[in-house]
Amino acid sequence: MSNSEAFDLKIEYMIEVIKRVGPKKVGLQFPEGFKRRAIGIASRMERATDAAVEISANPCYGACDLDTALINNNDIVFHFGHSELNDTPYSKKVYFIEAASSVDVKEVASKALEVLGSQHIGLITTVQHVHKLEEVRRVLEDSGKHCVITIGDSRMAHPGQVLGCNFSSARAEDCDEYLYIGSGEFHPLGVSLATGRPVYAADPFVNEVHRVDPSNILRQRSASIAKSLDASLIGIVVSTKTGQNRMQLALSLKDMAKRHGKEAHILSMDLITPEQLLQFKVDAYVNTACPRIAIDEVGRFPAPMLTPPEFEIVCGERQWEELVFDEIIGE
Repeated sequence: MSNSEAFDLKIEYMIEVIKRVGPKKVGLQFPEGFKRRAIGIASRMERATDAAVEISANPCYGACDLDTALINNNDIVFHFGHSELNDTPYSKKVYFIEAASSVDVKEVASKALEVLGSQHIGLITTVQHVHKLEEVRRVLEDSGKHCVITIGDSRMAHPGQVLGCNFSSARAEDCDEYLYIGSGEFHPLGVSLATGRPVYAADPFVNEVHRVDPSNILRQRSASIAKSLDASLIGIVVSTKTGQNRMQLALSLKDMAKRHGKEAHILSMDLITPEQLLQFKVDAYVNTACPRIAIDEVGRFPAPMLTPPEFEIVCGERQWEELVFDEIIGE
């Protein structure tokens, strides 16, 4: 079984929805990891119903990144791999298929006991594994640990859930370390940077546990800040994606730049890539879109790409020691 097949995409449920609602046109939007299953799902839907199915081939980075053209062109849309945000537009047309994981987590939770040094552990994960956190809790607490699963802000659909742009579920006062269940480095690294606490990543797909080390990212971020200290012409990047648009923040950053004698211009776009920004000759960019852009693409942009807190350091309104991870916060 491949990793993508270890997630429940609720095909029969979607077919029931189509039969009940009666749409003539249905849209499907997948993140990269699930796109290989798209054609098979569309085929099953069209065989079982009278609906015509359209698959979005655009990149998809989260519930913040709804394909508005797909939504406008179809009666309903199934969006896979993410939970609904509290401020999601088109909520009556979009059905969120969270894709719960079927992978066993008890073995990797037992393995985590070998490296966890504290008695008080915060448990965190992505939406695919939130239903497994109670199993992890039982394994750890049977060995004498005390586990905390915290409810985050309004952008979080489940206790213990983290997003790539929001770590509000990792704000517990009564834990000393965090254990992240899932694959990939970005989410646990984000929690480490946001909280300053030790974070261990437990990947149930390969049964491995390791402590995440944010030192390389911190060095990269410090280098980006240092390269921007003399920047006088700033491009403030704003995303037009539904859940990433922070225009008010961009306007406040532009005012801050002006107060410090810098010229700033707002650059709005949908897909933000180094190639898209190549023609804008500025000394530095400030990213108000998905916080991952500045982190994942470091060194690839034609000028340093800063986060809003980093730009505050450049302007002298925040101290270096006060560097925090950029988050898109809910209510």
